[in-house]
Amino acid sequence: MTTFTAVTDAVGGSIGLSALVGCLPLLTFFVMLLAFRASAYVAGLTSLVVALAVAILGFGMPTQLALLTATQGAVYGLFPIVWIVVMALWFYQVTVLSGRFEDLRTIFDTIGGGDLRIQAMLIAFCFGGLLEALAGFGAPVAITATMILALGLKPLKAATLVLIANTAPVAFGAIAIPITTAGALTDLDPAHIGAVVGHQAPLFAFVVPFFLLLIVDGARGLKQAWPAALVVGGSFAIAQWWCATHFSYELTDVVASLVGLAAAVVLMRFWRPKGAEAVRADLGVEKPESAAVLTPGRIWMAVLPYVLVVVIFGIAKLWTTGVNVPKALATTDVKIPWPGLHGHLLNAKGEAITGTVYNFQWLSSPGTLLLITGLLVTIVYCLFNHNGMFRLSVGNAIAEIGRCFWKMRFSALTIMAVLALAYVMNFSGQTIAIGTFVAGLGAAFAFFSPVLGWVGTAVTGSDTSANALFANLQKTAALGSGLDPHLMTAANTSGGVVGKMISPQSLAIASTAVGMQGKESSIFRSVVPWSLGMLLVLCCLVFLQSNVLSWMLPAA
Repeated sequence: MTTFTAVTDAVGGSIGLSALVGCLPLLTFFVMLLAFRASAYVAGLTSLVVALAVAILGFGMPTQLALLTATQGAVYGLFPIVWIVVMALWFYQVTVLSGRFEDLRTIFDTIGGGDLRIQAMLIAFCFGGLLEALAGFGAPVAITATMILALGLKPLKAATLVLIANTAPVAFGAIAIPITTAGALTDLDPAHIGAVVGHQAPLFAFVVPFFLLLIVDGARGLKQAWPAALVVGGSFAIAQWWCATHFSYELTDVVASLVGLAAAVVLMRFWRPKGAEAVRADLGVEKPESAAVLTPGRIWMAVLPYVLVVVIFGIAKLWTTGVNVPKALATTDVKIPWPGLHGHLLNAKGEAITGTVYNFQWLSSPGTLLLITGLLVTIVYCLFNHNGMFRLSVGNAIAEIGRCFWKMRFSALTIMAVLALAYVMNFSGQTIAIGTFVAGLGAAFAFFSPVLGWVGTAVTGSDTSANALFANLQKTAALGSGLDPHLMTAANTSGGVVGKMISPQSLAIASTAVGMQGKESSIFRSVVPWSLGMLLVLCCLVFLQSNVLSWMLPAA
């Protein structure tokens, strides 16, 4: 029986040389994207070929085992990751097809009380966070940019606004799939990784609303509307921390966005900022027509999908009274020893590694829970149709699943290629060699740890892809440096949060949404100082959390 054990000095008996050779697939990925401007899926597939060559020729992994490793990674990329992403997009599309999405937009207009600064903050930050939670992968930037543009802001300002707003929610985007991916690849508890991220990302959640006011209206905006930024940012940050730490890391952005919006509703009942008309005059924006008056029933129906998401996920993750729902769902998982691979990859003790067992979570997957929730929403919308005012049929909703898969086909191929690449690099020893070499930085590695996530997300446009590439490297380097692997893996995720705004993918989506095609460089120059500034703050925070601020991290 052919077996293989990964070692850190496979190339020439040198850890440094092995790490250098192990970097070739990552370098290929970045060069294909940046130098050759290849599509992400082309870059992923090309890098996968290089990773296989390095695994076989450089690290001595048998060809059959290397290829089987790639297939396991690709299948994991397809399910649950692509499944979750597509279901998140479909869930959002159900609200659009039903016509209820327009009511949700009207709610934001009403809450803002006619103040363009407050409306922009709520749409870009709260609603953008909700879209990031459910759809991710560029949808929040595309949708909120067009809504902000409709308020009357200039294209460059609108693009800058939505890109910066789309920072804090990214780590928990698409039902927290970046964190789930990191947990699967590192064999660390994703819930604990999410809790650690929940002690980092809220810092940006708190300050970003202030940044948005500054962008829209400068110092005057901060002076006149700071209470709104304080309430929205503070409530979002607290909810993000609480949900990631004590409730469900998958639902963090959903809960935080709804709490932030609810806090704004309460605040605007007792307070209104000064200078709303002056802002419109200075920006050359005409006062919009009065928003449509919504009945309580229509308001409830507009927010129903997001309330149901919280309820369904809460039951699935936390309900233990009478019936232990999480345990019952877990019993439906099907564990599949990967054919031809399981039992053939051994650790240094000669024991078979457990990572070759594929866990098919057909019922407990967040994607399936979203499907169930979406079907419930569809049924409710069909039953309560307000005399035909809103049009949605069960058949059309189900057909939209196929359309969503088609829309996401290239993204799905990219995800599968990147996950196959990550599995090959992890199982062959490439990632371990790089991590062991980087661990030579010692405690200083904690400061630079977020930079890897920042680079990975900036290049790939996806925090999920950045975690697929670097999560196991972060764990290996952490263990070699005597650092907390959960903290370093979380730092990779949080680093991606502040790198998303400068990724070519995000810039292209924003430029298209605001009609600035071909002027991505202008948007880049506008947001890159914010990205670098927040990265520096995060690096300092993670370094301090690794030593003097270790008390602020959640208990394992």
